[in-house]
Amino acid sequence: MSQQGGRPTGPDDDWWAQLYDDAAQDTGPAPAPDSLDDRFASAADALTDPPAATPDPTPAPAPAPAPEIPAQLRRTAPEAPGPAHPTGSPPAQAGSGPPTRDAEPTALPLADPDDLGDLVADTVLDGARYGACTVRAASVRGDAARHRGEPRREALLTARFGTGDHALVLVAMASGARATPGAHRAAAEACQWIGRAVGRSHARLAEDIRAARRGDLKSGLHRLTDRSLGKLRATAAEQGVDPEEYAAGLRCLLLPADPGCRTRVFFGVGTGGLFRLRDGDWQDIEPRVTDAAGEPVVGFGSTPAETPDGDRSTLDLGVPAPPSPFAPAPEASRAPFRFRASVARPGDTLLMCTGGLADPLRGEADLRRRLAARWSGAAPPGLAGFLTDTQVRIKGDVGYPDDRTAAAVWEA
Repeated sequence: MSQQGGRPTGPDDDWWAQLYDDAAQDTGPAPAPDSLDDRFASAADALTDPPAATPDPTPAPAPAPAPEIPAQLRRTAPEAPGPAHPTGSPPAQAGSGPPTRDAEPTALPLADPDDLGDLVADTVLDGARYGACTVRAASVRGDAARHRGEPRREALLTARFGTGDHALVLVAMASGARATPGAHRAAAEACQWIGRAVGRSHARLAEDIRAARRGDLKSGLHRLTDRSLGKLRATAAEQGVDPEEYAAGLRCLLLPADPGCRTRVFFGVGTGGLFRLRDGDWQDIEPRVTDAAGEPVVGFGSTPAETPDGDRSTLDLGVPAPPSPFAPAPEASRAPFRFRASVARPGDTLLMCTGGLADPLRGEADLRRRLAARWSGAAPPGLAGFLTDTQVRIKGDVGYPDDRTAAAVWEA
């Protein structure tokens, strides 16, 4: 114990502070002989050896009993505080068992001072409201990448092409190949290429969506996906990288801004999930492999399928689909093109996500119930609320440590 300003400090500082403060506030008359201070003094005198003196024939009085310390001044060890979360309040959790890793970012990815543009933010958040729908989108680095100091290998793009009721909103998300150094670059490039392709054809795409030309949309978007992911294979060839390493899964939503059109178009390649929350119940509406439109896409090792007329142009879009310069990949590595066009109802919530959220949503009933309760309200959550929802911690040994990218559409 040490002294600071005449006042003791130590592990029981709070107890001493209370005692000293109480004494400093006591400005009344001197205490009576039977007061607490005199009782402490009598006890101290009784334990002190008396000075040498002539013996007194009068017997010395019996020592006073040790005083009893009032309960409010008794010295007790403070209770040990419980574990505190770094941000003050732990994130929501679902499932059973403890989380496998910390809920907050720990290690930053390694930076190159000559290529700072290659850095990827831990979290991306965006949103908008057009027509009859409200969009929320987020991409978050997974627990495993945060722990190892690796970059987020998933990319997110939200873009509006056109103006007024003829505008078209694109939400695209891509996942780079697992355990490859350039995964984040491949994912970002896939989003950029599909964004350019859709943006250049947005007027015709929006018209096809309003006119419900499902066949044209399916074939045309297949071509755009072929072209975009084929660019990744060309980039891999330029860099001398294995095309299977510089690849990405791609998932997209097209949302017309026209409030009179409730058609929502999903297309893409790779794993993930497409879900619909209707009347409080989750529906898994991910297109099946048998729903694939023709051959696998170029970006996954296949050559593009020809149109019935024998040319290699996208139906009604005039976008050429170049053949792949690479030999076809093994059948097991090919991924089918997926497409779904559906009509939304007021009150629906459409969720498109990568495997980092799709897997726990399919496997954890507690997570489904939690998100259903939070997203079935009269109004969609704000950006911060949506980000919190997408980061719900899943307890247990599985952990679900991958990146999570999700986009949800609320229908008014």
